[in-house]
Amino acid sequence: MDAKKSPRDKWITVYGRKPVLEALHDPKLSVAKVVLADNATGHSMQEILRAAEKYGTPVERATASRVKWLAGNGKHDQGVVADVDAPRMTPLEEFVRSRGKRPTNVFLLDGVTNPGNVGMILRTATGAGFDGVILPRAGTPHVGPLVIKASAGVAFQAPIVNTSTAKAAVELLRTAGYHVYGLSARSQDSLFKAELAPRAVYVLGGETNGITVATDSDLQIPLHAGVESLNVAVAAAIVAFEVTNR
Repeated sequence: MDAKKSPRDKWITVYGRKPVLEALHDPKLSVAKVVLADNATGHSMQEILRAAEKYGTPVERATASRVKWLAGNGKHDQGVVADVDAPRMTPLEEFVRSRGKRPTNVFLLDGVTNPGNVGMILRTATGAGFDGVILPRAGTPHVGPLVIKASAGVAFQAPIVNTSTAKAAVELLRTAGYHVYGLSARSQDSLFKAELAPRAVYVLGGETNGITVATDSDLQIPLHAGVESLNVAVAAAIVAFEVTNR
């Protein structure tokens, strides 16, 4: 694979005047560049320009349509976007190669479409010490303001692993020797009692269709009092801390 990463594998793009200004002033973040629309004016834009100059951040001008395209959300870009460094973000192929044969635990999101859930999963997985969270470009929301807010800003430092589809990710990981687990209430194997593989993928199914990829085995989170299922972000938290604290 070419060592040159796609911009999508290096940066998280934020848009809107307040989010961009906050990113510039946040000492924990490194803003690679700011792009302003040609027609963007006003006090807040002057604030952004002053902040960019203060921190040595490059500023580019572009057409309003270009800024909308960069933001991926033409209704809320407000004429400005910024690329923020995401140092732990990486393509799946590079991630697998860098991990080698070391014990590795990753989540794979399979059709998880709610940005709030994605953000909470990123926060939980990062806090628990999971090695990666695989976000397929197909079927998973872009890491934008809603995901960032739900992660309480952790998304910028999360071990995000990019891939095309959940199916492609499973195929690559299985070939590399990973065991693919699903979560299922119908499984007879409890997460808390099962002997877990040292190199494992835990698939988190979507809110509507559940798990769509083929798994090697399924695990159950035991529930009581007639409760049939858990929110996917809650299930992820249980798995993350159970696995990393063994």
